[in-house]
Amino acid sequence: MTRYVLVAGAWLGSWAWDEVVPELRAAGHDAHALTLSGLAERRDEERDRPIGSKTHVRDIVDTIERLDLRDVVLVGHSYSGIPVGQAAERIGDRLSRVVFVDSNVPVDGESFVSGWPDGRAAVEAAIAGSGGFWPPLTAAEFEGQGLTDEQITRIVSGATPHPGATLTEPASLERPLAELPATYIKCLLDWPEPSPEVAELLKSENWRLVEMNTGHWPMFSQPHELARILLGAATAGGEQPPGQ
Repeated sequence: MTRYVLVAGAWLGSWAWDEVVPELRAAGHDAHALTLSGLAERRDEERDRPIGSKTHVRDIVDTIERLDLRDVVLVGHSYSGIPVGQAAERIGDRLSRVVFVDSNVPVDGESFVSGWPDGRAAVEAAIAGSGGFWPPLTAAEFEGQGLTDEQITRIVSGATPHPGATLTEPASLERPLAELPATYIKCLLDWPEPSPEVAELLKSENWRLVEMNTGHWPMFSQPHELARILLGAATAGGEQPPGQ
């Protein structure tokens, strides 16, 4: 039995996976959707302690170790690819595969905003102007991502401000990310090509690319297709399960 640990991107919590987790469990696997510190039902934790990128890495590693999970498929969406990528190499042989869902990937010594040369100033200004948090997107900013009005409303109403320090604290990698067994899911409506960092990683024999004809939030726009791909990631080499 595979143990899935799923981590959604900025502004979101475990609730983002509500339509994916039941399908993984129905297929006979264990699935844990994780809310990172400072978000969703854990939002008030920001008041008690500073929350940076390293905090989110610890959230993931601590959950896997506390539950003694093995044969783990670790899934990171969007921003969460950065802490998930770092956590994946820290859990050692507990990891079966890491899946990046249209996500950023960690680069040693670089932060989330480092990879946004054209938008870094805007993100940092938004954080500074919002008490240290990155404000959630407005409904209009989800247009063109394959989402229904109902799905957009669900995301916007559930989103919480994202702890800003997690976006500016640099990642720390202990070994090359290309050595990890990984699947990268590219959502074509968001942008048709992987980032240069991802394109380089995909040259590794350990990495494979899967494309989805949807936008940046497939757990909402195409949850059944996403679940099917995640089930495929649990098989040898990440191939799609027969008959799916």
